Amino acid sequence: MKKTPFQQIQEQCKSIMPSSAVQLLPKKWEKIGEVLLLKIPHELRQYQTSIGKIYALVLSCKSVLNEKGAIDGLFRVPDVELIWGDPNTCTVHYENRIRFRLDPAKLMFSSGNIDERKRMATIANKEETVVDMFAGIGYFSIPLAVYSRPKKVFACEINPDAYMFLKQNIVLNDVTDIVEPILGDNQKTAPRNVADRVLMGYFGETGSYFQTALSCLKEDGGMVHYHDLFPDRKVPEEVMKNVLKMADHAGRRVTLKKVRKVKSFAPGISHYVFDLYIES
Repeated sequence: MKKTPFQQIQEQCKSIMPSSAVQLLPKKWEKIGEVLLLKIPHELRQYQTSIGKIYALVLSCKSVLNEKGAIDGLFRVPDVELIWGDPNTCTVHYENRIRFRLDPAKLMFSSGNIDERKRMATIANKEETVVDMFAGIGYFSIPLAVYSRPKKVFACEINPDAYMFLKQNIVLNDVTDIVEPILGDNQKTAPRNVADRVLMGYFGETGSYFQTALSCLKEDGGMVHYHDLFPDRKVPEEVMKNVLKMADHAGRRVTLKKVRKVKSFAPGISHYVFDLYIES
């Protein structure tokens, strides 16, 4: 019987560490293009370079990064260190026939959100104008432009590194006629009164940007896709109470069309997206 990649990794690691240590090897990893992200347990740090090389050879990667801490801050910068391979960690990640160029050492990319990126890819129509408030490298903007072919997508991004790759990915995926990148704080730079649809693909106090999202919509309203982390027990009733208050403050009415759990984040807390129809 053919061995799984992890079984092959375990087999090769037996030559560099005690069998008790082999049991601590990470069973999960994230492969972004040719770059591998691992979480090496503290007990295995003395072997991390050799571990990185073995994972890279089995999984065909050019670079291996160890995730030391959580992604944090306004720019969502990962806390990683190179433990093996090419120090140039720029790569091209292929997903759903979309090409994303990025540097995983500087920018986050969550493969766990792939189903939501696929859903967003076909959610718009050719007559729509879309504002993506947290575009990143084009996680939602690029697939939506490629598959839905809307009239226009304004892609706002505050992180200069992410903005650089966003511009490259617009060209790489041949959507320069649709996607317009905008650098800066979306509360200042996002176009007002133009959108049929607003994407809020971010989590961490996303509600503080909700008034900006409403101001991006056309006067007669449209759809807002509102992401954030919420306690599971508060979804959807408690979350919607807050949404209704925020909308009422702007003189808008809200109808919840759909709520979807994107993925679990911590015990009792998950990443959700609320599809909200906004009216004047």
